[in-house]
Amino acid sequence: MALLQIAEPGQSSAPHEHRIAIGIDLGTTHSLVATVLSGKAKVLNDEQGHVLLPSIVHYSKNTSEYGDAAKPFVTTDPKNTIVSVKRFMGRSKADIKFQHPYTLVGEDNQMPAFETAQGRKTPVEISAEILKQLKKRAEASLNNPVNGAVITVPAYFDEAQRQATRDAAQLAGLNVLRLLNEPTAAAVAYGLDQDTNLATDRNYVIYDLGGGTFDVSILRFAQGVFEVLATGGHTALGGDDLDRLIVKWAKKQLNIETLDDAEYAHFVVAARKAKEALTDHTSVELKLLDQVLTLDRENFERIIKVALDKTISVCKRVLRDAKLELADIQNVVLVGGSTRSYAVQKAVAEVFNQEPLCTINPDEVVAIGASITANQLIGNSQDGSLLLDVTPLSLGLETMGGLVERLISRNTAIPVARRQEFTTYQDGQTAMLIHVVQGERDLVEHCRSLGRFVLRGIPPMTAGQARIEVTFQVDADGLLTVSAKETTSGVHAEIDIKPSYGLSDTDTERLLLDGYKFAEEDKHLRHLHETKVEAQRELEALTQALKVDAQLLTIEQLDALNQAKAHLTAQLTTDDIQAIEDAVEKLKTHSDAFAAERMNQHIDHALKGTKLDDWSNSN
Repeated sequence: MALLQIAEPGQSSAPHEHRIAIGIDLGTTHSLVATVLSGKAKVLNDEQGHVLLPSIVHYSKNTSEYGDAAKPFVTTDPKNTIVSVKRFMGRSKADIKFQHPYTLVGEDNQMPAFETAQGRKTPVEISAEILKQLKKRAEASLNNPVNGAVITVPAYFDEAQRQATRDAAQLAGLNVLRLLNEPTAAAVAYGLDQDTNLATDRNYVIYDLGGGTFDVSILRFAQGVFEVLATGGHTALGGDDLDRLIVKWAKKQLNIETLDDAEYAHFVVAARKAKEALTDHTSVELKLLDQVLTLDRENFERIIKVALDKTISVCKRVLRDAKLELADIQNVVLVGGSTRSYAVQKAVAEVFNQEPLCTINPDEVVAIGASITANQLIGNSQDGSLLLDVTPLSLGLETMGGLVERLISRNTAIPVARRQEFTTYQDGQTAMLIHVVQGERDLVEHCRSLGRFVLRGIPPMTAGQARIEVTFQVDADGLLTVSAKETTSGVHAEIDIKPSYGLSDTDTERLLLDGYKFAEEDKHLRHLHETKVEAQRELEALTQALKVDAQLLTIEQLDALNQAKAHLTAQLTTDDIQAIEDAVEKLKTHSDAFAAERMNQHIDHALKGTKLDDWSNSN
């Protein structure tokens, strides 16, 4: 007799109501898919029983191979065998600076395409092929079509990289319910096992070191609510980089300067095997170019120290962002295949003074969390838990003087909308350029430009009278839409921020670290620019007033006023804040008298011909 699974009460909907939702971990090295069956998350395997699908696609002239079937071609046909395609997603050709065997085509400032035996293939198309294989696996395992999917992305994927992932999913025929940050997915998998009635909040560090990316997030879990307090990471740091460091060491040991593509592929495979073997052995042999090298644990730790130090540095920065101390962290959760390495576990344990959690398979935990979220979003689960993700970088727009006005700060919970009013700078201004930027610095030149659009049709008014309402909206996937509306006329314009390529790893580091490094300098520069903008406004208003009412001044008064204007204009060419402020005050001693004279003149004009009785009888 066959044994059938029976769900707990409330854990499974009626068969005609149940919809199939899956969670996909689209990884750099491996990808996998999971779903919730009878109230329990489960990873799905292929016909051979494999859970992990290697993120590899091989193109021959007439056929394509995927996953394990494509693996042998990594060394025999590296140019047509695409591995770690995730590292190319949403990035420009100019950003790709690491060694690879591929022929990349396209403009430097756009996402490249791979030249293969089947023609040009973009990273989006290749990722779509991997997603199609996972979709097929799910439908074959569940014997039903998939209704929706949650796909995980690194927390530090920017708008372009997230959009590229969404495009790949749609190309694969998947209904994307949500893009979910990988560390957050891990928190869902672990956090749902916790007691939601705990009186105190619990803080978790999610340390996620995958094949090509690194993320660390600090999450607070209380009363069924997950909140991401802070997040950080590196878009190009992972197990692949540990392999490259071992290859670099091996080349030095063998006194080799360069390797051809086939040799390099052999070295990478040998390095990966050695790294994995050192988890269970104290030393391992690498057979390379008919020579044998011995790598022990001590040397291995020294070789990869530079990469692990980068991850620890990010952990400390995220702790500061969350305003927490080490003593405030209850658990550290390890995610990603690279955390299987004893060296990684040792480094994390030393930093946080506790043994990290690894009770759920680190290869599977992200997919499990994604499947739980997908099951909730598709409507199968009545679980009341709430998930709050955050923006990884601040978002704002350019204001006069090249300054950044932040509307959404880094680590703000999403989805989120922020609205702020702005105004015009010049009289009669009928259009406004909205320049959207991303970063932590106070000057536009130090941040990354995301997009520009123009709001036209503003009714001509005196400078400062128009009311321009600008709205920033970040959806649950982390994708940004910016709109602007003039409130009196209702004219409207908006833009979906979809850059043609994502942030390079260098830019990501710069945007974050520079925010700390140049904090004092930025404070000074903002003060300087704001002082100059206010001074320029004073000069502009005075110039317009003189065009109308200069006749109210004597020749001596006009000369004194013009001299003060010229002095202030000269000071604006310097960076001396005190000198500019002094020049403004000197100008005001003359301009205030002029303003009083103008007011008296206009009051006299308004009252001309009016009798006292008109006022006394007005009531």
